[in-house]
Amino acid sequence: MRKICVITGTRAEYGLLSRLMKMIQEDPDLDLQIIATNMHLSPEFGLTFREIENDGFIINKKVEMLLSADTSSSIAKSLGLGIIGFADAIQDLSPDLIVILGDRYEMLGAASTALFFQIPVAHISGGDVTEGAYDDAIRHSITKMSHLHFTTTEEYRNRVIQLGEEPERVFNVGSIGLDNIRYLQLLSREDLERSIGFKISKKTYMVTYHPVTLEYMTAREQFSALLKALDETDAHIIFTKPNSDSNGRIIASMIDEYVNCHSDRSVAFTSLGYLRYLSALQYVDGVIGNSSSGIVEVPSFGIPTLDIGARQKGRLAASSVLHCEASYEAIAAGLSMIATNTVKASAKEAKNPYEKPNTTENIWKIIKNYPLEDIIKKHFYDVKICTDK
Repeated sequence: MRKICVITGTRAEYGLLSRLMKMIQEDPDLDLQIIATNMHLSPEFGLTFREIENDGFIINKKVEMLLSADTSSSIAKSLGLGIIGFADAIQDLSPDLIVILGDRYEMLGAASTALFFQIPVAHISGGDVTEGAYDDAIRHSITKMSHLHFTTTEEYRNRVIQLGEEPERVFNVGSIGLDNIRYLQLLSREDLERSIGFKISKKTYMVTYHPVTLEYMTAREQFSALLKALDETDAHIIFTKPNSDSNGRIIASMIDEYVNCHSDRSVAFTSLGYLRYLSALQYVDGVIGNSSSGIVEVPSFGIPTLDIGARQKGRLAASSVLHCEASYEAIAAGLSMIATNTVKASAKEAKNPYEKPNTTENIWKIIKNYPLEDIIKKHFYDVKICTDK
């Protein structure tokens, strides 16, 4: 049996991977191994490893790594602790293939460890560009340590090849998150409102804002501008808190303070979880902030996204995604725009560039059947560039 080890560090990422994990688990030719790490094991972020277990999975290893701080030093130290833990876990499990998704720092630790153990890595969602976050460098670094690549668009596939990866190992499969939506039984409005303890009004926005990690100490200033602009609307607001990135706790505490002062029209969650988050997108009037979900998943629900600042700069986006600077004036203007009938009507017709059929099935088939012999030694693929003289 081919041993497939899936590594997950956040609740949101697990939501994206869960259907693929189930397909691996149910395949008699595959042996699913799971390593849970980082935010999954933190009381501050809800001990979300329990959700993995409640879904019928067995967690083979837990890698503790998250320090109780969000400074640059603590993030770097957390990464170091993660590598130590991954070394023990991977040595014990001895997987044939490791599956990781995205661009978070714990996945950099996992990929780095796999490199030294000479275990091939299948990387989901490489090739993106997010110029405002250190995730951008992490994502491309993981690409260079990976052996099978599953990109969300053809443009991103070409970028992975441009990084020197062999074309026959790079597969444009579309977004695994969008594929999962087709198989989820989303909650009704009544069930959702009961679950979150909050009424969705005539105008309700979902707000998720993360620190722009390649800018120095801008989190408080930028998020204050967003809160000031939101204050001038009559909208109800569902906040989801940031991940364990540098300065994330600054934003989390500001959200708590805002909700305490505006409990009649706002509510906050450390994480809504995949089902409640996607269910909410059926009923809210737009998504505001700088999360990747606002660009990848939200357009498929026919609602506008207001993407703020530089965190997602460079990412391919549907026409329903409006971009603005991270100043009060720009955010206020953006909020006015997404509330117009013209923008709302346009969002309903927008085409999502990340949609592709059978994403999860295609990933499953490839990680099951792709020959792994001699896959570790990679050849750098030189892209021929024609220039006019």
